Amino acid sequence: MFSASGLKKGDVVEIDGEPHVVEAVKVQKPSARGAATIYKIRFRNLQSKRKIDRSLRGDDMFDEADFERRPVQYLYGDASGITFMDLQDYGQFTLAKEEIEDEWPYLTEGLEGIVAISSGGRVLGLQVPTFVNLEIVETIPSVKGGSVTSRTKPARLVTGLVVQVPEYMAVGETIRVDTRTGEYASKA
Repeated sequence: MFSASGLKKGDVVEIDGEPHVVEAVKVQKPSARGAATIYKIRFRNLQSKRKIDRSLRGDDMFDEADFERRPVQYLYGDASGITFMDLQDYGQFTLAKEEIEDEWPYLTEGLEGIVAISSGGRVLGLQVPTFVNLEIVETIPSVKGGSVTSRTKPARLVTGLVVQVPEYMAVGETIRVDTRTGEYASKA
């Protein structure tokens, strides 16, 4: 059993008989005396991929979903799907682009730390590492004399993801991207 106050990103709970993964947790502490802390939690249904937002009190309880986490490795992919290998039994499986739409922009060959969430022998979703290193493949030229300031420019990464990067960054450089927000974190 999980209480709303104990939930964190990546936990899998059962809501209405279906497994849901916690995607985001925001804590709202009221300023009035005696008021309860509110936990705003975004869940994603692992079967239908629908997102659900709930506002909960800290003592609201959830059942833990019946699931299994297994480390996997990216093998190869094309425009329609990606094939992975289970690192425990070396079995292979393919997930369609629609099934991993949120994780797709962060997946590259050789990426380590990918975890498959499965239930009943069926892979329901993936968890990618919090930070991934991606190469810049397209951006406007760096400005001469550009400094490490808050000015940014758009850059297209090797996976097709577009993020805002500092203006001194150039094509060919590798950056760290936060997979929770989809934003530039630092230079790799």
